[in-house]
Amino acid sequence: MKKTFKLNIEGKNRDRVLDAVKHDIRKYVKRQRRVPLPEGVDFWDFDCRFGTSEGTAEVVHFATILPLVDAAAKEGAEAFYLEMLAKAGRRTHRPRPLDGEQQGGEAAVQDPEPGG
Repeated sequence: MKKTFKLNIEGKNRDRVLDAVKHDIRKYVKRQRRVPLPEGVDFWDFDCRFGTSEGTAEVVHFATILPLVDAAAKEGAEAFYLEMLAKAGRRTHRPRPLDGEQQGGEAAVQDPEPGG
């Protein structure tokens, strides 16, 4: 999806337009995630760009799109540009810590029993 969303439309309430824009974004994501996954792919990921226009759009993380839309609306922007392109995602597994190790690599220290 590559689209410029207008927030100020004559004859329409700005808050309702904002809700409709968010609905369109969510609808696109749900539709794209229903597409069958290719061989060796774990999930659909998205390359995203956001800005006031196509020329000023910057790369952003997928999880920050709706807060950015809210921030643009709060600042009074007339419109914003959003680009979301689906891509294949592969999960990476983090190694599990060994018994007795904490996250910092330090050995776990048990507190002595009280009264003893």
